[in-house]
Amino acid sequence: MKKITLLLALFTIGFTYAQSPLEEGALQANAGFGFSGLGVPIYAGLEYGVAPNISVGGELSYQSYNQGGGFKSNIFGIQGNGNYHFNEVFDIPSEWDVYAGANLSYFSVTTKFNGSTVDNTEIDNLGFGLQVGGRYFFDDNFAINLQVGGGNVVSGGRIGITYKL
Repeated sequence: MKKITLLLALFTIGFTYAQSPLEEGALQANAGFGFSGLGVPIYAGLEYGVAPNISVGGELSYQSYNQGGGFKSNIFGIQGNGNYHFNEVFDIPSEWDVYAGANLSYFSVTTKFNGSTVDNTEIDNLGFGLQVGGRYFFDDNFAINLQVGGGNVVSGGRIGITYKL
């Protein structure tokens, strides 16, 4: 928790102008790569501004990794999330978007051993997590994003791009 608080503080120190980065009724697309102890997952999703400073979204993620000894796993995830955007509260310039929120996700894990499917009934396929992140907009529509958090396939964190539609 201290790391998340420190990350938020670093993003917000010294900024002096406020504007909501994702306005109510606006839509943006996100895509990129995740950090995981199992490999490098990919993700893509949409986020929609439902109220001032509040967004909801959905996301798909995928990861494939070799466990060694003939085991190979594929993980497909679908997630819903909600975020609060802190720009207005902390008076942050509009080229930045600092947010935190929660997510609920479902995973489908397929494991094969030397080509034969392995029973995965002991795997918990639901995940709940918290995330904190930030975006830097290079222009009105295009940004780079960084997020840390858990509860999904890209639970270690992620880096990617954002495009406002």
